[in-house]
Amino acid sequence: MEPDWEGPLGEAYARAMTYLQNLPERPVGASAAASELRRRLGGELPQGPGNPTQIIEALADGVEGGLVATGSGRFFGFVIGGATPASLAADWLATVWDQNAGLYAAAPAAAVVEEIAAEWLVELFGLPAQTSVGFVTGGQMANFTALAAARYDVLRKAGWDVEADGLIGAPAIRVLVGAERHDTVDRALRFLGLGTRCMVPIAVDGQGRMRPDALAPELGQGPTIVCAQAGNVNTGAIDPLDDICELATDAWVHVDGAFGLWSTVGTPIRGIEKADSWATDAHKWLNVPYDSGLVFTAHPEAHRAAMSVRASYLIHDAEKRDPLDYNPEFSRRARGIAVYAAIRALGRSGIVELVDRCCAMASRFAEQLREAGADVLNDVTLNQVLVRLGDDDLTRRVVTAVQQEGTAWASGTTWHGRAAMRISVSNWTTSAIDVDRSVEAITRCVEIEQARSTQG
Repeated sequence: MEPDWEGPLGEAYARAMTYLQNLPERPVGASAAASELRRRLGGELPQGPGNPTQIIEALADGVEGGLVATGSGRFFGFVIGGATPASLAADWLATVWDQNAGLYAAAPAAAVVEEIAAEWLVELFGLPAQTSVGFVTGGQMANFTALAAARYDVLRKAGWDVEADGLIGAPAIRVLVGAERHDTVDRALRFLGLGTRCMVPIAVDGQGRMRPDALAPELGQGPTIVCAQAGNVNTGAIDPLDDICELATDAWVHVDGAFGLWSTVGTPIRGIEKADSWATDAHKWLNVPYDSGLVFTAHPEAHRAAMSVRASYLIHDAEKRDPLDYNPEFSRRARGIAVYAAIRALGRSGIVELVDRCCAMASRFAEQLREAGADVLNDVTLNQVLVRLGDDDLTRRVVTAVQQEGTAWASGTTWHGRAAMRISVSNWTTSAIDVDRSVEAITRCVEIEQARSTQG
């Protein structure tokens, strides 16, 4: 029997276009309760085949109200970008082509596309020419991969082969981390068997930047990895990477640049090229569909030593780049295709314009909210805005109210012991109108919650 591609794919395309076309005016937050979603989508295990087109129809109907419009220009939570038309279309094709992008032999075109995109990325970020690149799921696995390479390299220099002998009996590794690091660093160290007690927190300044004067005394004490940051998750602040790299000449310096690394495309981050590894997300400021992370190392041999695998049933060619040599996955989708399309469509100038516009919109947020009486807690230097809307209780209630109201969506956080709303402008479509509408919604929610407090 011939498969019916047109029915389910046609229905999916129609639903997708309706969703995308309605995105600018769609309520940003989810409205359906989990119980309602389970009622619509659940039921007994199907005992036989179903009609593919009807299944897609039922799926699209069933999730309605349970989708957060993260692609909206008024979604400002969790540093999540949207998806540009070229990257979304390329990602659809990657799904249709269904390439297992681990080996060149299994997916030649996917491997070549990733190799080209990798070269472009190294040039865009101003990294050393020999830098190796891995396409991973996100910042978590980018940090994991980079730190695996770092673990191999610092122990190799201490006379220990961790890939062959493991960690039992190995020299202790000290990992110097900023006190305001992202939790994915801690988690990566757990995954790597180093544990979180290997970390030595380094004092930071008022914006969360690692202080070189606090780092210096901790260096030179055996195998050491320094985890710096390009883009504090709350403030957007970038560590003084040039000073850090100049101090840590005997350590491996890793830069967690989940979103902040993209800012160097337009305004180079001083000293960025002196580090040993870098991590970032393409599904943040490059605005490609989830999931898409990137890891870079200035030491390809360490990168491959930590990640590569050889087996009799695999086909390798010394002249070809096998993607599995640079990431922890064996079988994986060809996520580099969307990255390639995004870079082709935007070019360097388009990426710079996207980042600059998001930063300008963040500044617009800060100015208007400050004028409305809010307390902006950070220096708005990138795309992050920390806002306090009264005391802790009122701030948290306003965050919830904004999420439920639907005009915009921002997340809450705690900064220096105080509750705050965290606004992250990361979407390529966010405009001044989106910011103005969102500020109006936030101030309305503040007034409503203040009135409730007075009545209570």
